[in-house]
Amino acid sequence: MPVQRISFYVLLVFVSMAFIAVVLPFYSAIFWAVVLAIIFFPLHAKLEAGLGGRHPNIAAGLSVLVCLCLVIIPGLIILSSLIQQGNSLYQRIDNGEIDVRRLLQQLQDALPVFLQDRIRTLELTGFAELRDRVSGALMQGGSFFAGRALSLGQNTLQFFVAFGVMLYLLFFLFRDGRSLARDVRTALPLSDAHTRRFSAKFTSVIRATVRGNVIIALIQGSIGGVAFWALGVEPALLWGVLMSFLSLLPAVGAALVWIPTAIYLALAGFWLKAVILVAIGVLVIGLVDNLLRPPLVGKETKLPDYVVLISTVGGISLIGINGFVIGPLIAALFIAAWGILVEEQRQSSAEDS
Repeated sequence: MPVQRISFYVLLVFVSMAFIAVVLPFYSAIFWAVVLAIIFFPLHAKLEAGLGGRHPNIAAGLSVLVCLCLVIIPGLIILSSLIQQGNSLYQRIDNGEIDVRRLLQQLQDALPVFLQDRIRTLELTGFAELRDRVSGALMQGGSFFAGRALSLGQNTLQFFVAFGVMLYLLFFLFRDGRSLARDVRTALPLSDAHTRRFSAKFTSVIRATVRGNVIIALIQGSIGGVAFWALGVEPALLWGVLMSFLSLLPAVGAALVWIPTAIYLALAGFWLKAVILVAIGVLVIGLVDNLLRPPLVGKETKLPDYVVLISTVGGISLIGINGFVIGPLIAALFIAAWGILVEEQRQSSAEDS
């Protein structure tokens, strides 16, 4: 290989790493701009066709406006309400209005006598250690929301800069998305067949994950939040949003919230409320996933539930909330890459035989 070519590749790697370092502070804004562009591009194509293809700027602007009205503004409202209610819950626990230790002691007293006797035979002193851990966990979670509220207030300028970068990039992704995607496919050092397969998997998984899983999570969280509000379990919005986030995890999901709540209601003596909550959780929330996932996600893009669970939890633990999309996306590309290798190995074996 000529020295000039090697030097070019070294320069290419260097400037690419430098560019990544420059845009890394805005990686979330860039990532969600790409996600929204992929999800809403079919709608943008219809708007562009309706304008006769002669006004790409107007079509891109209208598409950005649709994203703002349907996704971004409602999401910001829900996030601000979540932080406000979480902070309020923390304040009530901190000033003693909600005594977590007393509530847990009441739950212990409500247990059957044989369970209380069994607990006393353990090395733990009753529920003392459990009370301390649960109380500490709730205080830590509440302080997290309080910290987020303070952080949002202090980093308002940074938030608006990132928000502006996302909208600005989203506009150009709508307007120039086709040519940008074509250039990326051309630059990838892969065969045309492999490039098409990875591109199709990339777009399908993002659309399935965000469009399908998020819609299902919002529906399950809304049902759970309304049920909590109707049963007098406060703060209903906080628990509803928490159920929405947990609904992104298959198999367990919202049950991690409503099952402990139903147990608490039963032990506290509210048997009717507990039965109603279990009925809603099993017959309504539990069936939403089975009824809506096939038409919204599609069988051709659906990963096995255990892969989705592991990749989602791993992605969130590694990079935060963006991981619920990036985790399954990496898992899907991983499976697609190994699928291609297996197919090529089989073809090679068949040709040799």
